[in-house]
Amino acid sequence: MRRLLIALLIVPTLALAACGDDGTVEEGDAGTTSTAAQTTATADATATPEAESASALPEGCTDVDAPQPKGEQSLDAPKDRLDAGKTYTVTFTTNCGAFDVRLDVRGAPKTSASIAALVKDGFYDGLTFHRIVPGFVIQGGDPLGDGQGGPGYSVVEAPKSSARYTKGVVAMAKTQIEDPGTSGSQFFVVSGDDAGLPPDYAVLGKVTKGLGVVTRIESVPVGPGDVPLAPVVISKATLKVS
Repeated sequence: MRRLLIALLIVPTLALAACGDDGTVEEGDAGTTSTAAQTTATADATATPEAESASALPEGCTDVDAPQPKGEQSLDAPKDRLDAGKTYTVTFTTNCGAFDVRLDVRGAPKTSASIAALVKDGFYDGLTFHRIVPGFVIQGGDPLGDGQGGPGYSVVEAPKSSARYTKGVVAMAKTQIEDPGTSGSQFFVVSGDDAGLPPDYAVLGKVTKGLGVVTRIESVPVGPGDVPLAPVVISKATLKVS
């Protein structure tokens, strides 16, 4: 499955979607979700600038080379579930610092199990945050690096109707035409006080440590399509169980 991120910024209401292509979606279908305020799709290759020097990075970030995309993936969805009696924490280490995400194993068992399996397989190592929208979200987890990639499968786990996407909440991107709670590998961390999103996105968990790092990543300058002007790279993602 290929996934394409479409950035929808509607003031004062914000919307977020990722567009998937499983062979049933026509190339132009993503346009049906557009509004007059829609930003340029990050999938537009011409919108992706060359990475600039460390001058584009805020203090606390290290200049690194942009990684090579990993390419199309064709993984199988994990069948095992996590132990609801244990705590699972994913640490994302980046060139701007590290932050921890505690997985919501009870509220999103399938989504948590999928991400945990991807982390253990090293899926996220060397991927980037390909989209940054200050006051809204930072988004990563795409093996193609342009908002179009995924693990080759999707899981569906609709969040509760009461779900809110406030600062530090980590959720999964999906297309607007997919069922609520559909996800692959792309995730977003809410960096604003409240993203104002409807309860359509599978809630993976919440940042429990390193929220300042999220804020630092959020301050990286961006170009057209919300693409960072310097690479923000996940050097390593690790899973801790306690």
